[in-house]
Amino acid sequence: MHAKDILIDGYGRIQEEVHAALDGLGPDALHHRPAPDTNSIAWLVWHLTRVQDDHIADAFDLDQVWLSQGWEKRFGLDLPRHDTGYGHSPAKVAKVRVDSADLLTGYYDAVHEQTLGALRGLAAKDLERIVDERWEPPVSLGVRLVSVLSDDLQHIGQAAYLRGLVQSAAA
Repeated sequence: MHAKDILIDGYGRIQEEVHAALDGLGPDALHHRPAPDTNSIAWLVWHLTRVQDDHIADAFDLDQVWLSQGWEKRFGLDLPRHDTGYGHSPAKVAKVRVDSADLLTGYYDAVHEQTLGALRGLAAKDLERIVDERWEPPVSLGVRLVSVLSDDLQHIGQAAYLRGLVQSAAA
């Protein structure tokens, strides 16, 4: 199995988990925050998608789906255009509100398609290419792809846990 196949499988698992975490949730569940300084399911999924979109676009010299496909306008958030949610305060977390889970899954699916397109074209030597020299040691494409994969899986796990809390409280 080639490394790109492992990455494609890993990113496919994120997509499966995004759909599972959001399936059937209405706005109240999407925006529920167990405490004022915690994240909502909507924020977690928006953030993981924004990070994947931002980092994959940067690493492969692509346009962010958020901007190029009009998702920024569809979401209509009161946040800067390039905001990914990194370092958000509780007040900014509260600004990430959607009318339905379909908006979140639609955006994630569009980012996923761009990610798969980039991954399918990978050769093993591409994974060694330096994509970020701001770190010591500089970050290779392989390290960046695994970093995004790890971050996204952590956040979707948090969203799934929060979904369980919301459903448990409603039962």
